[in-house]
Amino acid sequence: MSEISHLAAAIFRRGANTRRIIVAIAGAPGSGKSTLAEEVAALLPEGSAAVVPMDGFHYDDGVLDQLGWRQRKGAPETFDLDGYASLLRRLKAADSDVAVPIFDRTMELSRAAAAIVPKETKFILTEGNYLLLDETPWDRLAPLFDFTIFVDVPRDELERRLIQRWLDHGRTPEDGRAWVDSNDLPNVDRVINKRRGADLVV
Repeated sequence: MSEISHLAAAIFRRGANTRRIIVAIAGAPGSGKSTLAEEVAALLPEGSAAVVPMDGFHYDDGVLDQLGWRQRKGAPETFDLDGYASLLRRLKAADSDVAVPIFDRTMELSRAAAAIVPKETKFILTEGNYLLLDETPWDRLAPLFDFTIFVDVPRDELERRLIQRWLDHGRTPEDGRAWVDSNDLPNVDRVINKRRGADLVV
């Protein structure tokens, strides 16, 4: 059985006696959280799982410009944490269908109500960089998760992936390198060095 299969089985067992389970999948930028969440969801019973990315709560670039945070886009301060926590509480209640926002990387903005999580959905896999960040106010998320996973990838591999990501998005090698050094790697270090323990590390 593959590691992904073991992970799906662990989540399935954890949710055996509950109507809904919220699973947090955390990791540094470039660690593969989104891919892991989608792969795990595909192995759970058909129609029983939904992936809810934290990235849907990115502040719009216009807001970041007003706040002077455009060059730190992706840092913890550039997300609507209260909005994300409110969504998690609605999902935890499991008493209605819930619309969720999705971040569109092709447009670099969040699309509101871009997906619906039906109230019958049992497994909510929510993924994001800062779900286990041991800093106020992010530590207020802890009670909203039923099971937590941290995706552990060596820093040099994260650096390589992040540079390639920006090249794939059309940045020049110089611009991509500069953005990774000034923005992505500080976020990587924050995730790695200031995280709470997870139920499972993969």
